[in-house]
Amino acid sequence: MKNAFVIVTLSSLLAACAVAPKQQPAASTVAAPAEKSDTPLAQAEAEEADEEALAEKARLEAEAKLPKVELTSSMLNQLLKAEFAFRKGDWQGPYLTMLSLAQQTRDPRLARRAAEMAVAARQSEDTLAAVRLWRELDPGSDEATQYFVGMVVTSENIAEVEPIFVERLKKVAPDRRGLLMFQIQQLLGRAKDKEAAGAMLERVVAPYAGTLEAHIVRAQAALGRGEREAAQREAQAALAAKPDSEIAVLMVAQTMEDETRVGPMLEAFLRKHPDAREVRAAHARVLVNQKQYPQARAQFEALLAGRPDDAGNLYALGVLASQMNDAAAAEGYFTRFVEVLGRNPEDERDPTRALLILAQLAEERKDYAGATAWLDKVPPGTEPALLFSAQLRRAQLLAKQGDLAAGRKLLASLKPSEEAQQVQVAVAESQLLRDAGRTAEAYTLMEAAAKRFPKNPDLLYDFALLAEKQGRFEVMEKQLREVMALAPDNHHAYNALGYSLAERNVRLQEAQALVAKALEMAPGDPFIMDSMGWVHYRLGNLDEAEKFLRRAYALRRDPEIAVHLGEVLFQKGRQADAQQLWREASAKDPQNDTLRSTLARLRQTL
Repeated sequence: MKNAFVIVTLSSLLAACAVAPKQQPAASTVAAPAEKSDTPLAQAEAEEADEEALAEKARLEAEAKLPKVELTSSMLNQLLKAEFAFRKGDWQGPYLTMLSLAQQTRDPRLARRAAEMAVAARQSEDTLAAVRLWRELDPGSDEATQYFVGMVVTSENIAEVEPIFVERLKKVAPDRRGLLMFQIQQLLGRAKDKEAAGAMLERVVAPYAGTLEAHIVRAQAALGRGEREAAQREAQAALAAKPDSEIAVLMVAQTMEDETRVGPMLEAFLRKHPDAREVRAAHARVLVNQKQYPQARAQFEALLAGRPDDAGNLYALGVLASQMNDAAAAEGYFTRFVEVLGRNPEDERDPTRALLILAQLAEERKDYAGATAWLDKVPPGTEPALLFSAQLRRAQLLAKQGDLAAGRKLLASLKPSEEAQQVQVAVAESQLLRDAGRTAEAYTLMEAAAKRFPKNPDLLYDFALLAEKQGRFEVMEKQLREVMALAPDNHHAYNALGYSLAERNVRLQEAQALVAKALEMAPGDPFIMDSMGWVHYRLGNLDEAEKFLRRAYALRRDPEIAVHLGEVLFQKGRQADAQQLWREASAKDPQNDTLRSTLARLRQTL
């Protein structure tokens, strides 16, 4: 039956409100031990015997409640015919036979079998009719009730479930009533008639109005209806009822419109309750949203200290370390994440994204064998899009290890059907050629791809950057203008064109306007800040240039930003500071083209 039913169930709800029977095993079913033993094995065996005895007693009691019906030859024939017909694909005749026999015999097992047949045939109305009869014939069955409630709550009329909820809340132990309220709220959230469900929820929890859980349930329901003020009142009442409640303070945070106020409130709560893990996790997420990455990282590290093998926190810390350009820490966190998943095969999280990042980090430090080893760990059953990404990176690694032909052959073997992936293959192959110094071939390839996919902004953007490298500035500008038309919110296109104009020291006012627009769309992007600093440098605004470039370098210690900031400081007469920045850039990327051209132009050496 559990496998047959494909409907919303109330199993968790019923489990939460079940009252443990105060039964003792019958003397005739459990033999008294000759001698008491306190060994763990003996205790386990005794407990197992008790459980078996209770299960057997429950089975006998359930059978005793069944109607005493004689299984006649006619009834047996009907049952067998119905089962054989059902196996051959007919459902309606067998269903009606089972339902009719259930009504005649009052045997709930036949009603249950009719419900199974209707479920298999995906007939919701017939399923509900059979389940309703099943529950009528066996009103004490939690299983029948769970299916009945699960179906009725998603039907047109949910009124039938209200008495069940009221009764369950009355009978449940007080310490489990709150959990039951939350489960009832979740169940009613699936109702088609949201207004009726909301009104029912209010009536059901009304007798417990002063409890923290009732306030939380009402707050969540109000928030779901878009009534933020009502939600705030209920959330604040919950917190007042129990000031140390994590769920209450999180509910208050959820109802607040101004996220800048949420962080300080959660921080104040954590000062009083430092072990509140859920609040700390929420605080970390708020800090991430506000791009306060160092502070968010500190919160996740505090969470990890309490649970060193928490895979979720390890992954979050890996992402944050990557965002902060801390490659060594990112690699450590992602490595531990993969190891933790490997030790816990029951954890269903896919390690592929972490493996791809680890491969990229190894590739960036030119450990191509290590990068390949990480890719070899990608599980075969992972989602196709991630497997595709792994193949792209594998092709790149082959080319970087000197086998360009093998890399291109791998890309040619992919043959994706979706346009987005076809574009990725073209861009990847172009990059292989560029890395090999065959830029003319790369340009020809991208030119053909741009004609094939003239409305793909990602492809046109990459083609524009390649055209600039080739000195084809008219082609570059045309493609970037097309990207702006296709994707007006693509800040990269505005930034690229503005930076190119500034780099060539032409149309500087237009360059400033383009970069300003990009910065308006992405105010926290360090590369756009770098572009604005470079525009100001070209305009002769050295102080403004330094301000933007310092902000950019503080966010991301990128070699190119360091080179630009160094040139600004050099022109301001601070040669020692400039040299220090250029040395930092050289340590990270000794072959950086911008660094080499800047040093040559300024006639400087390191």
